[in-house]
Amino acid sequence: MQEVTLSNGVKMPILGFGVWDIGDAKTCQKAVEDAIAVGFRHIDTAQAYFNEEAVGAAIKASGVKREELFVTTKLWLSHASEEKAARAFEESARKLGVGYLDLYLIHQPFGDLYGAWRAMSRLYREGRARAIGVSNFFPDRVVDFCLNNEIRPMVNQIQINPLHQQYSAQKLNDEYGLVTQAWSPLANGKSGVLGDETLKKIAAKHGKTVAQVVSRWLVERDVVVLTKSVEQTHMRENLDVFDFALDDEDKKAILSLEDPKAFANHQDPEFVKYIIGLFKDKNM
Repeated sequence: MQEVTLSNGVKMPILGFGVWDIGDAKTCQKAVEDAIAVGFRHIDTAQAYFNEEAVGAAIKASGVKREELFVTTKLWLSHASEEKAARAFEESARKLGVGYLDLYLIHQPFGDLYGAWRAMSRLYREGRARAIGVSNFFPDRVVDFCLNNEIRPMVNQIQINPLHQQYSAQKLNDEYGLVTQAWSPLANGKSGVLGDETLKKIAAKHGKTVAQVVSRWLVERDVVVLTKSVEQTHMRENLDVFDFALDDEDKKAILSLEDPKAFANHQDPEFVKYIIGLFKDKNM
């Protein structure tokens, strides 16, 4: 498996298995077990996915040594304070059944981010989190955070797909030493990406699927890709992206797919209110 190296020297597999909205606990556990069985070693979950225990059960059942896995979870914004973040970390680690996390992320750029980061920085210094970072931070937030914290984030997980390509955001991440991760590389499969004729032509040209072409496009940009499936066949396909390369014609064609509409715009006041209101009925 190809890896990327974080600013602190920690190595992360460039392909990860994500478990957002993957079903009930039983479905999630089986999916993670299957993903590990076919070769995934990077698992991405979150406090707000409500499946950390299922992921932990799968890790235990897999029989794979803990040090061979790269496990990520995320702090939800209702716990974004110095005191709450420390408690939330311990709860997530307990549910996952791990003594340490490979990566701990601030999930949303809202709440008491600086207080949460102080707690996360202590966890990092103590070795409880091998790396810490952020998610859904727009470039202005990245600059503010990097210039005002002693320990800079090592990762920024953002939405990237052929309709929302985020080259300028990645460039800014690179400038400040953050590895870029892509969530929803297929735009949740609901925006026509899988059926796009341009991508289908590129896929046919290389004897690959559209999903493999998109993952390859991101890998060639040194972006960490988080894919999701409950089918082992698709899991294997999602790993099989290292035996071909996109040419300049392919990349130019993909570039033409950029859609000016913003995806998950964390600078839109209405979207901010929506995110802050999520899960309040679950005491998050």
